Amino acid sequence: MTSPRTSRFPYAKGPDGIRRLGYGADYNPEQWPREVWEEDVRLMREAGVNIVSLAIFSWARIQPTADTWDFGWLDEVMDLLHAGGIGVDLATATASPPPWLTTAHPEILPVTATGETVWPGARQHWRPTSPVFREHALRLVRELATRYADHPALVAWHVSNELGCHNVYDFSDDAADAFRAWLRRRYTTLEALNHAWGTAFWSQRYSDWGQILPPRLAASHPNPTQQLDFKRFSSDALKSHLLAERELLGELTPEVPVTTNFMVMSGIKAMDYADWADAVDFVANDHYVVPGPQDRDELSFSANLTSGIAGHRPWFLMEHSTSAVNWQPVNVAKRPGELARDSLLHVAHGADAVCFFQWRQSAAGAEKYHSAMVPHAGADSALFRAVVDLGGTLEALAPIAGTEREPARVAVLFDWESWWSAEHDSHPTSRLDYHCEALDWYSALLRLGIRADIVPAHRTDICAYDVVIAPVLHMVSQEVSKNLTRYAENGGHLITTYFSGIVDENDHIWLGGHPGALRELLGIRIEEFGPLLDGETADLVLEASDGTATGSLWTDRIDVTGPDVAVLARYRTGAYAGRPAVTRRSTGGGTASYVSTRLGVEGLAGLLPTLLAPAEVASELPEAARGLVELAVRRDAHHRYLFLVNRGGTPVDLPAMAGEVLVGPAADGGPVLAPHEVVVLRQQAPGSVGAEHGDCTG
Repeated sequence: MTSPRTSRFPYAKGPDGIRRLGYGADYNPEQWPREVWEEDVRLMREAGVNIVSLAIFSWARIQPTADTWDFGWLDEVMDLLHAGGIGVDLATATASPPPWLTTAHPEILPVTATGETVWPGARQHWRPTSPVFREHALRLVRELATRYADHPALVAWHVSNELGCHNVYDFSDDAADAFRAWLRRRYTTLEALNHAWGTAFWSQRYSDWGQILPPRLAASHPNPTQQLDFKRFSSDALKSHLLAERELLGELTPEVPVTTNFMVMSGIKAMDYADWADAVDFVANDHYVVPGPQDRDELSFSANLTSGIAGHRPWFLMEHSTSAVNWQPVNVAKRPGELARDSLLHVAHGADAVCFFQWRQSAAGAEKYHSAMVPHAGADSALFRAVVDLGGTLEALAPIAGTEREPARVAVLFDWESWWSAEHDSHPTSRLDYHCEALDWYSALLRLGIRADIVPAHRTDICAYDVVIAPVLHMVSQEVSKNLTRYAENGGHLITTYFSGIVDENDHIWLGGHPGALRELLGIRIEEFGPLLDGETADLVLEASDGTATGSLWTDRIDVTGPDVAVLARYRTGAYAGRPAVTRRSTGGGTASYVSTRLGVEGLAGLLPTLLAPAEVASELPEAARGLVELAVRRDAHHRYLFLVNRGGTPVDLPAMAGEVLVGPAADGGPVLAPHEVVVLRQQAPGSVGAEHGDCTG
């Protein structure tokens, strides 16, 4: 498992010198008159706030013109916060360039694929590859770092803000130049690039580097490998900007840790955050709930994946919402108890700081309807009282600060490049949703009460897991194929799905029949895919139980070709009726299973016990609590900390769960979880968990 370069987490400390969980918000005092600032600090102390992110969108205030600087207000705010015992995660303020900069240098503005300029008026109106923007941004960073290097309130640096949220794909001439330079480093020669891009198709062969462009608006489907490489390049370009600011800060303030806020959440796919983890001193994330049937499962999934990116070390929840947001079609307020539950679910999955956007709800601007710790109604409000209560809860959880997530026995692999490539145009179906398929598997595991880790596919030691689930692992290199084969042969249990193992790292088809790179391991061969039309389904019969399930989106015409392959389910209806739908091959000491259709949460929950049986994986929860309660575990050398989260709206009795109650009501015979409640128990650590399945990676 890889992890950030260090674990330089900016822990708050209480009067006793013991570190505490962080608690706070983005703080934007420049939106308010001076007389509000002291009131803010007083209320922060009442709420238990010990850290705030400051100056995120303050460039125009700090540098009113190209040649003038105004630090007086920021000096005063920094001093006030320090006097109140509140640490500052100081932003470099480079997220949105000021009007004077875009007026003087319109060449820093991004350009869309259709050639339109993205004008000022919102935020993030800058090109990640603009040398002009980089020069001005680093000048600002230098001024800030020089001025505040020794300020006692400074506990961390916050590079930019949500890098790539609005400007990840820029198709300007700056981007074209940088893309060509990136391609030269990747391929060295035009011959290698032409091979990788398959330019013999549609007469696209390049004879000069200068002919290559980003995938701008084209007459038909752009070259798929060009699209893939542009996605890789765009993630790298933003990472390059992160590193430029990070390296300057490291030079000027080497003792101050540096981070930026990732956006590991539903709908955000353009940044390969697993690749970015080494660029920060601690991982930070922003997360917002999107209402829907799996909304809290998605929160758990994203927090879990953030932990995987962080190498199971503590990470920082930089932003989430106290209640409603402002950017969804309908912005629903959180119900009583959800503010605390959502926050503690992040802590359960490794967050050592819980922060919100923002401290005080704005009176003007595009986010004035976005909730905050202090709402429009003020401190005399149910919302602020819930904020104060959460501060007390986090204080009670001080013993878990610095603990790591206890690894599960099951891992779900998450791969950004498979996500990108599997959802390209001109594919068997445009309905495939990589993130949704991965979330379905996780939701099914939650329904069964089984803990699982969500981990980056190519930055994780899969040998540590008894079961590895790889949904839609579309892009599989020869090296990854060998690693997965070695894992199964050495006793691991691999489960993969439709549209996996289809292409190599250049998005070229593995020939000879599907699933290509995994065909021999799985012992099956597919000549032709069978994607389903909207509303079309295929029924399955589960061989072991005579149960049924219904598949959608996709089916495969499977031929069993290898030895020791068991058919776990067959199609009962559809074009492939009677043929295998789910298979499992025994190989060495392990197994390799294949699921050829989208079964959804209910279907997967019915199938998973059969798939997990060879590994003897079962729930750690009492049977009556499975599906109703989520269990997450953190630990140190001496203790396990069990987070028990009520997933629904009814009370749940947990008579078999013993331990010292840190959070939640104490009860003889085990805790009772009220609707949406979280109980945290402390137990003595019994020792290590997990398994090793030989050398899977070398």
